[in-house]
Amino acid sequence: LAQNYPNPFNPSTVISYQLPINTLVRISVFDVLGKEVAELIHEFQHSGEHSVSFDASSLTSGIYYYRLETPEFIQTRSMLLLK
Repeated sequence: LAQNYPNPFNPSTVISYQLPINTLVRISVFDVLGKEVAELIHEFQHSGEHSVSFDASSLTSGIYYYRLETPEFIQTRSMLLLK
């Protein structure tokens, strides 16, 4: 799971990640209180490099966390939305 780009962002950013094997992938975005504000991906994907765009135009400025989950792996990173 790579750091989103650009960061800070307004209002959209790109999240890139690599999968070593074919697997079920879920990428979610959470606010600082831990509430899920978006689910970007929840599907089976093939191994390789992937990216997903996140449009936060409906959210307020602040720190958000994005989490990549597979059956074998979980990682979380932070990002900053500045409006």
